[in-house]
Amino acid sequence: MSRTSKLLTTLLALAACAGTVLAGTAQAAQPGYVALGDSYASGTGTREYIDANCQRSAYAYASLVAPRIGATLSFQACSGAKTQDVLNNQVGALTADTKYVTVEIGGNDIGFADVIKQCALPFKDCTGDINDAENKIRTTLPGSLDAVYTQIHNRSPNAKVVVVGYPRLFNGQECNVLARISPQEQAQLNSGADLLDDTIKGRASAHGFAFLDVRSAFTGHAVCDNPEWINGLSNPIGESYHPNRDGHAAMARLVQPALT
Repeated sequence: MSRTSKLLTTLLALAACAGTVLAGTAQAAQPGYVALGDSYASGTGTREYIDANCQRSAYAYASLVAPRIGATLSFQACSGAKTQDVLNNQVGALTADTKYVTVEIGGNDIGFADVIKQCALPFKDCTGDINDAENKIRTTLPGSLDAVYTQIHNRSPNAKVVVVGYPRLFNGQECNVLARISPQEQAQLNSGADLLDDTIKGRASAHGFAFLDVRSAFTGHAVCDNPEWINGLSNPIGESYHPNRDGHAAMARLVQPALT
């Protein structure tokens, strides 16, 4: 092989190596998206999970949004999570390079799922349970939210953070024979959801985070509506009163522009 041919071969090899390095760099530079929260964020209600323990779903809004915005998803949301669980088990995924964050948390801190179960029991007046949950919203939840939001800011100060709210679940109709939740109780539960959202919004705003209010979008798609974006009483029971796949698709349409 001539000296010129050897030089050309060497240059081509170097170019190929450089291309490989650049491709790897471009892949590594893909913006990071960390999804935090509870079952409403993990995808409980969609009936198919990539992580059965936390019920993380490929149909959850974070899973749908990540490829649309060209981001690598770190899916931390977990069914049953409270604010302390986010602090203990989820915020560790946040870094200074994280570009996008969604967080939906607070419902389990006030025992909202347990309240709904009490309301669904026959001959059970759940007004006291609702009042107890609302008292927690007013007294203990704000400080718990502050702790989570502070950690998000400290760990990812340059990230776009969207705090996602909860939908109202009911439309005042009784369509589940086995779940006796009266129109009056449904109205009380919806009022509790409003108080929860308003409290979350207030704390999110105090930390400079955007709040995504999904209540209007879900109007006309509550339990008993057609189409419903929230499951009614379901089998298995854990799927009940959570957004279904249509609900998460709708959430994704709201989250994407809020992030970008």
